[in-house]
Amino acid sequence: MKINTMTKVTAFELRLFSRNVINMFFLLVFPTLMLLLFGGIYGNQPKPEFYGHGTVDISVPAYAGMVISITGLMSLPLTLCEYREKKILKRYKATPIQPWSVILSQFIVNILMTAIGMLLLVAAAKVVFNLRFEGDLASVIAVFYFSALSLYSLGFLIASLAPNMKAATAIANLVYYPMLFLTGATIPFELLPKVMQKISQVLPVTHIVESMKTVWFGDSIWSAWPNLLVLAGLLVVCTALSLRFFRWE
Repeated sequence: MKINTMTKVTAFELRLFSRNVINMFFLLVFPTLMLLLFGGIYGNQPKPEFYGHGTVDISVPAYAGMVISITGLMSLPLTLCEYREKKILKRYKATPIQPWSVILSQFIVNILMTAIGMLLLVAAAKVVFNLRFEGDLASVIAVFYFSALSLYSLGFLIASLAPNMKAATAIANLVYYPMLFLTGATIPFELLPKVMQKISQVLPVTHIVESMKTVWFGDSIWSAWPNLLVLAGLLVVCTALSLRFFRWE
């Protein structure tokens, strides 16, 4: 496919995404509101239970799991299911535009908007709570995008298996909400009961949160290898299953 055509398809999908008020709110506004709420309640003074970090300091890298989940588990799979149910992907086959370009543009748009959501969160935390950052920026960016790619593969699998929009919505909600509240992506992982901490190890977003905090607070990217290995396994398995089961119509 020509680069110019791909650019036009991506720009079109970006306009559609920006018109979805629900997606825009939960991606760009909701995480910041959560941060302002809990930061306003608990402040950002160093606390022993957070290993000398403040509530906001430890929440920002953890909220990366929330931001990625919004696009990876809700926006991406539901959009692809909608396109299949409304036969949009089928219609693309009758044009010079390949259906795969629509899927690729969805990945690009969602990853771009996820990065914007994370940047807004960091900016708000810095301005309001003087957020402290101790890590290597390149490592944080690498872990962030790898985490997004891994969780997007799970979202793509949901889109591949769900027979229609109703089923996709049910599956996405069933996966999204445990990921949101049991992984440290909203409530700090350190405050969860020990039993819940052990249970949460089977949830991919837990490993996103832990790997992000590892590099955010100055450890090398290699220190996060157990969590990144889990995410790599998720990426390989979900991608293989998605390619096997994905249906265009």
